[in-house]
Amino acid sequence: MTVLFGAFLLTMLVITAIGIVRAQHLFVSVVLSGIYSLQMAGMFFILDAADVALTEAAVGAGVATVLMLSALALLDDRERSAGLKRLLFAVVASATLILLLHASVDMPSLGDPNAPVHTHVAPWYLEETPRLIGMPNVVTAILAGFRGYDTLGELFVIFTAGTGVLFLLASVHERGGLALLPSPDGTGLRHHLVPRLIGRFIVPFIVLFALYVQFHGDFGPGGGFQAGALASAGIVLYALAEGEATALKVLSFRVLTGMIAAGALLYVGVGLACLMLGGTFLDYSVLADDPIAGQHLGILLVELGVGITVSGVLLAIFHSFAAREQRR
Repeated sequence: MTVLFGAFLLTMLVITAIGIVRAQHLFVSVVLSGIYSLQMAGMFFILDAADVALTEAAVGAGVATVLMLSALALLDDRERSAGLKRLLFAVVASATLILLLHASVDMPSLGDPNAPVHTHVAPWYLEETPRLIGMPNVVTAILAGFRGYDTLGELFVIFTAGTGVLFLLASVHERGGLALLPSPDGTGLRHHLVPRLIGRFIVPFIVLFALYVQFHGDFGPGGGFQAGALASAGIVLYALAEGEATALKVLSFRVLTGMIAAGALLYVGVGLACLMLGGTFLDYSVLADDPIAGQHLGILLVELGVGITVSGVLLAIFHSFAAREQRR
């Protein structure tokens, strides 16, 4: 049954991708892109990559679709004729497809126990994680523990991307700082009864689930990246249902910019605390008398920092696009 459902999703992915390429109306293309992301989330769940599926559903099918629709408001409704560029794009896409198909021939079969990842890397993590970190979710232990430096780099990539977008889109405050004003009407869908009622009903559950994913990531699928994306999706839905001005009263732009910096500082601060306590940078075992308890505490704090920065960046970008009317 799983194989049949996976084959069905793969077929729908191909059909949706062709529809995205063939669509002349940009609104249709954006909507199909959101559907494609939702189908990809289903594929990730089938492949037991629940953490990635949560992020894909929240960002790809949720926040990214809203951002693309916001950007679409600045463009024409239909795609302009590309002429010779279309042929060039087709050649590049075809060459990339051939390269990927050639590379996939040498890949091991799905679930092959003799694959290199199952004979060298994965066994070590599965055997050593209970002893060194004592965390049931090996994925979280790898991302925030064994790969702590790499995750810190990813966090600062998000931090840099967010600040770059803010400098490009945010308005300049009279006192010289970055500020954001609500869009001209700021009413969202408040005059549409059904979307507003549905939004009011499900937003608290989305935010509650985001908190569960944030603080339960050491026992099940989740963590800071997924929780930040889910929380942002909930607040974006609230802004669409109640209006941007109302959403900014809940989380002002000043708070969002503070969240962007605070999450990154929390992550770095945990590493510095480890140094001050006699350990190495991001060696959480020195944070408590029991090394396992210290690992749990450190991972909890750095994942919280990731969640704060991710949600702050996504929401700040959304509000920056929402205020575009005042900068035309």
